Amino acid sequence: MSRKRTREEMMLNKVSSHQKNHHNEVNDASCSREDSPAHPSICKEAPFSDEIEAEAERDACDYSTRITLKAAKYGKAPRRVRVYADGIYDLFHQGHARQLMQAKNIFPNVYLIVGVCSDELTHSKKGRTVMTDSERYDAVRHCRYVDEVVRDAPWELDDEFLTKHKIDFVAHDDIPYMTDDGSDLYAFLKRKGMFVATERTEGVSTSDIVARIVKDYDIYVRRNLARGYSAKELNVSFLSEKKFRLQNKIDDLKDKGKRVMENIGEKRVDMISKWEEKSRDFIDAFLLLFGREGRLSTIWNESKGRLMQALSPPASPKRDGSPSSSSGSDSNGGNNDDDQTSPPPKKTGRYEFALHNNHFTSDDYSDDDDDADVDDNNKNSDVCVVKNEDNGNGDHATSKHISK
Repeated sequence: MSRKRTREEMMLNKVSSHQKNHHNEVNDASCSREDSPAHPSICKEAPFSDEIEAEAERDACDYSTRITLKAAKYGKAPRRVRVYADGIYDLFHQGHARQLMQAKNIFPNVYLIVGVCSDELTHSKKGRTVMTDSERYDAVRHCRYVDEVVRDAPWELDDEFLTKHKIDFVAHDDIPYMTDDGSDLYAFLKRKGMFVATERTEGVSTSDIVARIVKDYDIYVRRNLARGYSAKELNVSFLSEKKFRLQNKIDDLKDKGKRVMENIGEKRVDMISKWEEKSRDFIDAFLLLFGREGRLSTIWNESKGRLMQALSPPASPKRDGSPSSSSGSDSNGGNNDDDQTSPPPKKTGRYEFALHNNHFTSDDYSDDDDDADVDDNNKNSDVCVVKNEDNGNGDHATSKHISK
């Protein structure tokens, strides 16, 4: 038991030590600009020039040792090269980022300092900005190439500012920037050999972005109204607000119609295939029910037979002694008992039979007439006729006529 418990304790201690080491490694790997000089700005934002980290970096720099342009280009500088770039950086875009990237990589081992002008100075020198100075400061300090940010940077540089921040070189595009007296803003830096040129990114600038917004003003106003901004915040009139909102509703209806048509176009093939399958099933079921050999035909035939049998029952059987039971043959020699029946016997003369004293009396007919009638009856009928006559002596004579 003690050995097992000791082993469990050893495993627990091993796991806990591993967790502690992993936690320490994570803490050591937490980004600090001193521990990762190659990519310091990836881990955290750049400090402002008046913060402790920037002051410590500036105090550690031996500015008495001046670095020439040739030594900086070939990477022979005894310390980090401090490069300064300034600007307004309104609506921070990819052109600004590319300019700072060039300044960061213009020499090996560069410490990039970026100066951003305040709103007051920018509005007096260049015009109104879209972003405030605090927003522009924060946008620049989050760029990965920036090591330090100078707030409220001056419009024109002088030796005092360069010495205070221990600046070795100033990076900017080579387009001349004129001062109030008509001279180049960076002329004295070029004479001292402290100016390095960067290239502008063509096709994008803050002025171009503002021009796009002004060009599509109605679209952006309508979009912001749809997002919940008020007409007062957008500085539009009451009638313009109603017009823009109506246009938004019309565009929404158009978009919904387009989406419906697109969905119908995508599902059309599926609908056709499903309809074909359903139609086949329907046709099969219809033929099974109403076809020539379908269920309804079978039921109809059976019902028809039963109905005909009920309406025309079979004839009653005939007796052997009946007149219709005699066999007859047609001209072809076949039997016609089923198809033809014998005609009824022709009526004989009218006789009145009266039973009086066991005598049959008849009307007063002559003998010749009686014989003629008997002959005619014998010719037209197969029935036997019996005639009683009185011979005058009180006796009755009976004459029989038998059919041939």
